[in-house]
Amino acid sequence: MTFDFNNKNIIITGGTRGIGKAAALLLAASGANVILTYRSDPETAKQTLNELAEGRHQIYQLDVGDPVAINNFFKWFAGHYDQLHVLVNNAGVFLEHKIMKTSFENWQKSWDDTLKANLTGPANMCFFAARLMAKNKYGKIINISSRGAFRGEPDHPAYGASKAGLNAMSQSLAIALAPNGISVHIIAPGFVATEMAASALKGEAGEAIKRQSPFGRVAQPEEVARLIAVYASDGLEFTSAGIVDINGASYLRS
Repeated sequence: MTFDFNNKNIIITGGTRGIGKAAALLLAASGANVILTYRSDPETAKQTLNELAEGRHQIYQLDVGDPVAINNFFKWFAGHYDQLHVLVNNAGVFLEHKIMKTSFENWQKSWDDTLKANLTGPANMCFFAARLMAKNKYGKIINISSRGAFRGEPDHPAYGASKAGLNAMSQSLAIALAPNGISVHIIAPGFVATEMAASALKGEAGEAIKRQSPFGRVAQPEEVARLIAVYASDGLEFTSAGIVDINGASYLRS
């Protein structure tokens, strides 16, 4: 599978680990200039940057839950790049808060932190990205959702709700932005073998998660990255607003 993103400028939030890193490696190898945001681990970010193929790549520390920081990030971006072609909203959190076991204080904090990172943060990224893309009547927004939006997340209810909201927001924006030449795509993975899912995939519980799929495993970050590259490619604009599952048939919907 080959792709051509020569001279395309692509922002990937949470781009230095897991799915984001796999996408960055693939897109950079296909000619893109990738701008990777990270929240709190500059050393890992620098390592990822050094692994990328040649290009005008940058790393930028950004908490997507902070709207002021997002505004500042796009001011910085406009000073370094003349056009934005693709935004991948990949950054997010997965915080446990079992309703019958957690304190009310932790319940509130989990909801607040999750919605900021997984829903309002991506919404704010879309706000600024859309304005840059509209100048050239071209752009693609790819939002990374989750199987949890449909299947439910009993131990992480804010996560499931945030991803369901992300789906609805994405479809609304797909309608609003199409006249500006901008398409919006949603990818909904199940469990993926990333750092964020590592603790859940350990031991007997992890084996049970793998058995949810008839393939007997979870997805690899590179599999999701290839799907990101497909939707970032030209010619897929008419799939705007569609939600594509990548969960190994572990959850079925129609």
